[in-house]
Amino acid sequence: MTQTIAFQGEPGAYSHQACRETYPGAAALPCRTFEDAIEAVRGGTADLAMLPVENSTFGRVADIHHLLPGSGLHIIAEAFVRVRIALLALPGTKLADIEQAMSHPMLLGQCRGFLEAHGIKRITGADTAGSARQVAETAVPETAALASALAGEIYGLDTLADGIEDEGDNTTRFLVMAPAPDLARRGDAGMMTSLVFTVRNIPAALYKAMGGFATNGVNMTKLESYMVGGSFSATQFYADIEGHPEDANVALALEELEYFTSQMNILGVYPRDPRRD
Repeated sequence: MTQTIAFQGEPGAYSHQACRETYPGAAALPCRTFEDAIEAVRGGTADLAMLPVENSTFGRVADIHHLLPGSGLHIIAEAFVRVRIALLALPGTKLADIEQAMSHPMLLGQCRGFLEAHGIKRITGADTAGSARQVAETAVPETAALASALAGEIYGLDTLADGIEDEGDNTTRFLVMAPAPDLARRGDAGMMTSLVFTVRNIPAALYKAMGGFATNGVNMTKLESYMVGGSFSATQFYADIEGHPEDANVALALEELEYFTSQMNILGVYPRDPRRD
């Protein structure tokens, strides 16, 4: 039976590209919001959700870390997708014909050098794939879209130029969410564990909690804080660590962390993607 993966955005979005690259044989289900993608899995419409969490150029994706703890889903994989930006136009159009390009503001900002070099004006669109669809529907030859080559394939547009982003290593990290955890797997490149926790209201609690990872030799690849419940005093932390909770050193570090926290929740245990390196 074919798996279905929910993603936020229109067909041809970079999240759609992540679904295709990570699960080539699966059916992709576009959703209007991240919440809709999560609900599709919770309601049984989709088997998995592909959610972007951070970009190498622009940092974390807003709201995602707030949604993960209450989603009821579990992280079972991570995927790194290289963001290659293509200039897409109506079939038969030449690069010299393009006067303006439409896309999400983030993508417009990533192609300043190329657009300025070719005298192309920037037009703000709702999103990347949606801009490609609009260019195809309005059929104005002078207007192009900045999106993935996949979007061009879906909406019947020609790729006039590809890889035009200013930063040559622009990459987005995605998390694959499922209804149930899978703790049995072991990845060839190691394992990752993601968790959220709230430190106890005692002096140096965070410092002491972090000490357990250092003394037990556990590498923490990410630590971010954000407020919860509108409170300025209750801060929740999101962390990614290398290893499996059943590893002796990780178990000791988590035990020490739990002592200094009022709440701790493991969001997922999953194979480490070799593309991290």
